[in-house]
Amino acid sequence: MKYYSLNKRSPNTSFREAVIRGIAPDGGLYFPEHIPEFRPGFIKDLGRLSPLEIGMEAMTPFVEGELPGEVLEGILTKVLDFEFPLVNLGGGISSLELFHGPTMAFKDVGARFMALSLGYFYRNSDKEVTVLVATSGDTGGAVAKGFLGVTGVNVVILYPEGKVSDIQERQLTTLGQNIKALRVKGTFDDCQRMVKKAFTDENLSRKIQLTSANSINVARWLPQMLYYLLACHQLPHTGKKLVFSVPSGNFGNICAGMLAQRMGLPVSHFIASTNVNDTVPRYMQTSEYDPHPSTATISNAMDVGDPSNFVRILELYGQDFEELKKHLSSYSFSDKETREAMKSLYRDNGYVADPHGAVGYLGLKKYMQSHPDTEGVFLETAHPVKFLDVVRETLNTEIPLPPQIREVMDKEKVSTPVKGYEELRDFLLS
Repeated sequence: MKYYSLNKRSPNTSFREAVIRGIAPDGGLYFPEHIPEFRPGFIKDLGRLSPLEIGMEAMTPFVEGELPGEVLEGILTKVLDFEFPLVNLGGGISSLELFHGPTMAFKDVGARFMALSLGYFYRNSDKEVTVLVATSGDTGGAVAKGFLGVTGVNVVILYPEGKVSDIQERQLTTLGQNIKALRVKGTFDDCQRMVKKAFTDENLSRKIQLTSANSINVARWLPQMLYYLLACHQLPHTGKKLVFSVPSGNFGNICAGMLAQRMGLPVSHFIASTNVNDTVPRYMQTSEYDPHPSTATISNAMDVGDPSNFVRILELYGQDFEELKKHLSSYSFSDKETREAMKSLYRDNGYVADPHGAVGYLGLKKYMQSHPDTEGVFLETAHPVKFLDVVRETLNTEIPLPPQIREVMDKEKVSTPVKGYEELRDFLLS
């Protein structure tokens, strides 16, 4: 499989080079040269296959020639070593819990897959690579944990000061070793702009090897398709049309699901559920892409005004707006609506949802009101304990701290303030 830049001004390249570069030299995101199809019988076999077998079938076409079969199997064995339970909440609605990994967020799968892939590519090299990543909350912790101690890899994480939860901040600022955290006075979009500028800085790229661990990197983005396959692996066959509602920030997760649909996964429709950062919901109404500066909300990991991966979704459908509308709906919800959804899930089902999962639930409920012939799955992308203050004040309940969280609570937070791109550049060169 070769990968091309969506800006179409750089040569096509291999999976290995796409992972190492992160972004193409022309500033574009990499995209697979063709969309493979699942083998005949694969979907019918889903229920009896193991998660590892599902992962091997789905990922092999994208890495063939770069990750040998036994290497890919070893990587996926480590990546998929925790549960992805589907919780039936009644009324044709289920929650797919993606927070049972080491940092209790869905980013664990992509971050670990990328870390292990990069470790394999650099196994015999004396060169070093710097992983540069912007986070709106959960990406930073997952990347930090995934790359911790990986030989030859330095990790630099930018996060918006005061706009991530205390636990999220601890997960990316307390590990030390090869992990460095930079706090930025601004928004996630400011962090993301600085990262993108670094990748197009030719003077910088001549001195250090940079790669990205945001979902703009194909090794972070592609493995997320496994969530949708693992959901279908667990779902009983009801005969109803299946829809997924995805809490969406940078749109890598939902884009991976839509890629799986193009490969043959029988999903009827996707719902991109957002908070008040509603660039895509507005686009789906007007066909005009008009990003606004991001606004801080209680679902902070979705506080993204200009989602990077939406260009990949447009590419999936050949830039055809009418065709995209057949497969995607998008709705935005306020903090007040999010809290009410959290209360409703807790009151009616005894289910504690984090704010992001609650937004996904709201989008699913809204879509199903006008599509009663469907069954739906919303993605619960982070453990509610990561948003402890919001859960406490909304539900008036306590959540026990899991071991993954307890281990960072007493450690000192260490980060460096960065005001602008020049300070980031100087830090990277030092």
